[in-house]
Amino acid sequence: MSLARPGSKAPAGANRILFIKNLSYTITGEDLYDLFGRYGSIRQIRIGNEQKSRGTAFVVYEDVMDAKNALEHLNGFHLQERYIVVLYHMPAKQDAAAAKADLARREEELAQLKKKHNIGDD
Repeated sequence: MSLARPGSKAPAGANRILFIKNLSYTITGEDLYDLFGRYGSIRQIRIGNEQKSRGTAFVVYEDVMDAKNALEHLNGFHLQERYIVVLYHMPAKQDAAAAKADLARREEELAQLKKKHNIGDD
């Protein structure tokens, strides 16, 4: 049995993929490897190169704790005349499914409350 250090647990929503925005349009993969690689092994870096995705990148770490550490240290970091924003990547499909499940749960709770308090829908 290993003892975990306090604060060594990944927060809810944490994952190995970080989304970085407000990057300089001239940033290179090498620049990002140099900076983000200080916090752990990187599996992949993808830099946005289309109109809508310019100035953004995804950094995929091998380990979720490395991603957590990088996020804590690099969010707001001054890089190439800009302050970068580092967030956990939230897959859209996952968000939609979670939102749908939450809505269904709240609708069920509302139906139960209406029944309990004898409130009709008319």
